[in-house]
Amino acid sequence: MEHNRVDVVYTLLLNEDKTKILVVLNRNGTWTLPGGAVEASETLTEAAVREVKEETGYDVKVGNIAGINEAFLGDNHVYFITYYGEIIQAPAVITHDEAILEVKWVPVCEVDEMMPYRPDSIAALIDKPGASYTLQP
Repeated sequence: MEHNRVDVVYTLLLNEDKTKILVVLNRNGTWTLPGGAVEASETLTEAAVREVKEETGYDVKVGNIAGINEAFLGDNHVYFITYYGEIIQAPAVITHDEAILEVKWVPVCEVDEMMPYRPDSIAALIDKPGASYTLQP
């Protein structure tokens, strides 16, 4: 069976004292980090920055890769790439697009109950250096 390749990017954003993580409630009822599918002719990092802006209103920059998950979902072979992010500018009011029902800051100790996607936990990623990302010319 042949599968379609789909790349999905997420951004791990922490508040200043690293006690809370920014999460979004998707229309399908699942909580995730801000993120989504990479569009044609878009780099992974461009997609990560765009998705955070669309889903939360925050302007961010992304750095190292925090982790990668892989799954076969129906006809799709999906790579979930999570980046460490840094907030450049917070919106006066948190906004979101129509695909998102809610955006909120969640205590680190609660995030893994909401998002059980990683066997080593999302909270475990916080103080790790991650893997570097390079876009080759």
